[in-house]
Amino acid sequence: MKMSDSSDEEQDVNYVLFKDRPDWKDIRPIEQDDDDEIVAIHYTDKFKDVHNYLRALLKKGEKSERALELTRVAASENPANYTVWQFRRDILKTLNKDLHEELDYIEKFILKQSKNYQVWHHRKLLVDWLKDPSKENYFTTLILNKDAKNYHAWQHRQWYMKTFQVFDGELDYVDSLLNDDVRNNSAWNQRYFVINNTTGFTEEVLKREIDYTLSKIKEVVENESAWNYLRGLLLHDKEGLSKNKTVTNFCEELYSSNSQSPFVLSLIVDMCCEQVQEGSGDSIYTLERALQLCSDLELKYDKIRANYWKHMADTIKRKASGENVEEEPTTS
Repeated sequence: MKMSDSSDEEQDVNYVLFKDRPDWKDIRPIEQDDDDEIVAIHYTDKFKDVHNYLRALLKKGEKSERALELTRVAASENPANYTVWQFRRDILKTLNKDLHEELDYIEKFILKQSKNYQVWHHRKLLVDWLKDPSKENYFTTLILNKDAKNYHAWQHRQWYMKTFQVFDGELDYVDSLLNDDVRNNSAWNQRYFVINNTTGFTEEVLKREIDYTLSKIKEVVENESAWNYLRGLLLHDKEGLSKNKTVTNFCEELYSSNSQSPFVLSLIVDMCCEQVQEGSGDSIYTLERALQLCSDLELKYDKIRANYWKHMADTIKRKASGENVEEEPTTS
């Protein structure tokens, strides 16, 4: 393995190793102690040089302009090195550096390393120190325009929104993402996050969101993300899974149209399970129907989880007989 041959500085033919810089002659570099030479990593000269000097400054505890420059080069060589970023933050504080300039620096870095935890963590701490999230909507949107499912960008977006209570326009943004890709699970998750942290799932909001979700399911029935969101909504319905007429009518219409979607069938199974447990004698969600659907899912429509559906059928039968059975996890 070779570390590293892709940094910006390495492309600069004028780059000078620290050991050859006159203003670093007072520092004695500390070599890395590699005990196992059998599988030794092939570091570039530049990588070894910068980290040798980094170890020396860490030991010395020096926090200076040249130390800050050293961390910049070290971070470009290995952006995942927590120690480098922590040392850089210590230097920034000691020198009382302009953190807005540091935000600009890390923005450029993240644009090249958008799936690196440490660079996002660095930005998070800068925003927290500044108590200023004003640039974060633009920046995370910029990243998500390139990759709408970037986990780190979404985590950062949720963090600053909840921390600073800045949710304005977010549902519209999420809606635009779902219009682009209705299967975007990250966008569905963000929708739930925003509502949960703003209005909450009031009766009015619940009705609106159920209508919205069903309209998206109509576009693509085999969309697990939308079905999962629907299940999450129904957890907030005080009537339960099987008594929301809008949802039950929707599912029954799909079922009557010979839909073979395991997401439709599994939701109906859970509705049956709820009604069986409550002992609703006049319900269409009966034990017999639940067992038939479990068999259909096991043998035809969801074979990959055949053992699960066998287990589910056994669980529903035991609930019907009055046994105290722990609730099963959602099947979606």
